[in-house]
Amino acid sequence: MNTRWKPSVTVAAVIEQSGRFLLVEEHTSEGLRLNNPAGHLDPGESPAAGCIRETLEETAYQFTPQALVGVYLARMHRPLAGNAIEDITYLRFAFCGALGAFDGGRQLDHGIVRTVWLSPEEIRQHSDRLRSPLVLQCMEDYLAGKRFDLNLVHTHPSVHGLQART
Repeated sequence: MNTRWKPSVTVAAVIEQSGRFLLVEEHTSEGLRLNNPAGHLDPGESPAAGCIRETLEETAYQFTPQALVGVYLARMHRPLAGNAIEDITYLRFAFCGALGAFDGGRQLDHGIVRTVWLSPEEIRQHSDRLRSPLVLQCMEDYLAGKRFDLNLVHTHPSVHGLQART
C-alpha cells in the first residue's frame, strides 16, 4: 500500500522589539527548548489567523501579522518513547508584525514555561537549545529584510467551511 506523504503545517511569529526577539521556552521530548511563538495550523483557519492564535496562546500577547518572512520546509527526527524516532517534515509559514496588548491573566499553553526576549547574538549562541533550526533561519531572514506581502498566501473560502459545488 502506498502512503501519501503529508507534511505538518505550522505557523510562527518572528517578533522583534528594540533589537530583541520574543521566544518561548517550552518542555519538549528533548528537554527545555527555545522556539518562536509557533504551532500547528488548525482546520478552518488561514496561516495568518493560526499565527495570531498561536502567539496569543503561547505568549499572552496579541499579534497582528504584517508580512510573511518566508515559507520553510524542514525534516527532523525526534525521539519518542523507548528507542523509537519520529520522522516528521514541517512546512512553516513565518510572519512578522506588530505586537499588541499583553493579557497578564492568561495562562500559557501546556508545555510553555515562559517567554524570553533575546538578542540575535544570544539566539545564535544558544543554537543547541533551539527547538528547530528554523528558529534561527527565520530570525536571520527577518534581519536580512525578507518581507513578502500577506496576499502571497491565499486562503480559499472553502477552508472555513465546505461549499457545495454548483
